[in-house]
Amino acid sequence: MAGVATFDKHPSDILKIGKGFSLKDLDPGSTPGYAGDKADGETLLAELDDKLSRLQEKLFAESRFGGTKRILLVLQAMDTAGKGGIVTHVMGAMNPDGVQLKSFKAPTPEEKSYDFLWRIEKEVPAAGMVGVFDRSHYEDVLIHRVHRWAKPEELERRYRAINEFEARQTAAGTKIVKVMLHISRDEQKERLLARLDDPAKLWKYSSNDIKERAFWADYMDAYQKAFDKTSSELAPWHVVPANRKWYARIAVQQLLLQALEGLKLEWPVSDLDVEMERELVERS
Repeated sequence: MAGVATFDKHPSDILKIGKGFSLKDLDPGSTPGYAGDKADGETLLAELDDKLSRLQEKLFAESRFGGTKRILLVLQAMDTAGKGGIVTHVMGAMNPDGVQLKSFKAPTPEEKSYDFLWRIEKEVPAAGMVGVFDRSHYEDVLIHRVHRWAKPEELERRYRAINEFEARQTAAGTKIVKVMLHISRDEQKERLLARLDDPAKLWKYSSNDIKERAFWADYMDAYQKAFDKTSSELAPWHVVPANRKWYARIAVQQLLLQALEGLKLEWPVSDLDVEMERELVERS
C-alpha cells in the first residue's frame, strides 16, 4: 500500500507471548512494530477493511459448501481497555450475518449449576462464522483467582479444562485468536473520568470499576498466570498495548487478517451450468 505506514514486524510475531514473557515488562503505551502515528494507523485500518471483509465472505461462502473452518476472537481486558472499540471499528468492517458476538456477563443461577465451560460451549461460532467473545471462559480463572472464589486446585483444573476445550475447538476447524488488551492503571483512570464528563458515555460508567481498581496488581498477576498456563501452540496469547486505541485496533485487525489468510480459503466451485443459467436469466 503505497504511502500508507505499515508494520515493520507482524503483530503475530511481536505480540505473541513466548517463554519468559512478563506482563510487567510491556509498556501499555507502546506501539510495537509500528512507527506511524494515529493518523497513519487510522488510514491503515480503513485501507484494510475491504480485505478483511473479502476474506470473511470467502470463509462464509466456503461453509455453505461443507467447509468447517471458523474464527474465534477472544477479547480479554480490564474495564475501559477498548473491547467495544475493537468490535465497532475492526469487526464493523465485516458482514454482520457472518459474525457471532457474545458478551459474557456474570453467570446466571442456572449457569452456575453447571461446570464453568457449559455456557461457553453453547456460544462457539458455527462453521463459516467469525465469533467474538467479549470476555470469556478466562473470567473463571481471573476474577475467581483475584477474589479467591475458587481454591487453587480448582483453578488448576480450570486451566487444564480450558486447554482441552481449545484443543477440541481447534480440531473441529476453529482458529482461535486470543487477545489481551493491556492498558495502564493511569490510563484507565483517565478513561473513567472521561466517561463521567461525557453525557454520551456516562451510561458506560460503573462504580464497580472503582472497586476492582483496588485489585489491579492482583489482576495483573492473574493474567500472567493465565498466560503461563494456557498459551499454547494451538491457541497462543497475544498481548496488545492498548493505551493508544488506534494502535490496538490495527494490531487486532492484523491478527484477524493473518488468521483468515492462514485458513487457505477458496471460493467454492459451483456445479451449476453457468451458460444455461445465463440463458435462463436473460429469458426471464
